[in-house]
Amino acid sequence: MSQEELLLDSGQPNEDNRDRKGRSRIGLVVTGVVGGSLVALYAVAAPFVAPALRKVCLPFVPATTTQVENVLKALRARSGTLVDIGSGDGRIVIAAAKHGFRASGFELNPWLVWYSRYRAWREGVYRSTSFHISDLWKVSFAQYSNVVIFGVPQMMEKLELKLASELPSTAKVVACRFPFPTWIPESTAGEGIDTVWVYDAKTFKSHLPRRKLNSQHTSWQLFWQLL
Repeated sequence: MSQEELLLDSGQPNEDNRDRKGRSRIGLVVTGVVGGSLVALYAVAAPFVAPALRKVCLPFVPATTTQVENVLKALRARSGTLVDIGSGDGRIVIAAAKHGFRASGFELNPWLVWYSRYRAWREGVYRSTSFHISDLWKVSFAQYSNVVIFGVPQMMEKLELKLASELPSTAKVVACRFPFPTWIPESTAGEGIDTVWVYDAKTFKSHLPRRKLNSQHTSWQLFWQLL
């Protein structure tokens, strides 16, 4: 074998090694990009998905334009403070503020709360709105005269007890999508998924068994004493 052939033979493995190293680097880069994208996607999606993993949750399903209109129609003769329990992207709170309410929203998802604050600023009602990152079961709604709730059936009975024990007798409660299981609505608006049920606090507080109210009140007293 000639010297030239020996040099060619000896150089071939080096070229193969360089090719393999090059492909390895490309593979690492691709893996890093894909992995980084998945992490970023999880960081964005996790706050939206996590509430659905709770035993009793308020999944984020945006209110339709008709639902917002029905809520405002149900409260057209009302004023004062309003709270949206599970406020999502803030559209009920913002619409209520535009109609003169001092409106607040409570939402467990921080991404939606920050987005709601941005929307309120953009719509020019940030001074008459507030949004809070909080679990609804850890908040007292005693200061509100108007309550809006987009609930799920699993939570409505328990929420009846909470609201009946906390709200003033002058309050109105508007339930969207699902009615309360034992309360008798004084009126309804809309139809199908856009239906809203309106409840008068004076009525549901008087019809709820007294022992349940006392039990709920005692439970909350114990809760605050333990904190």
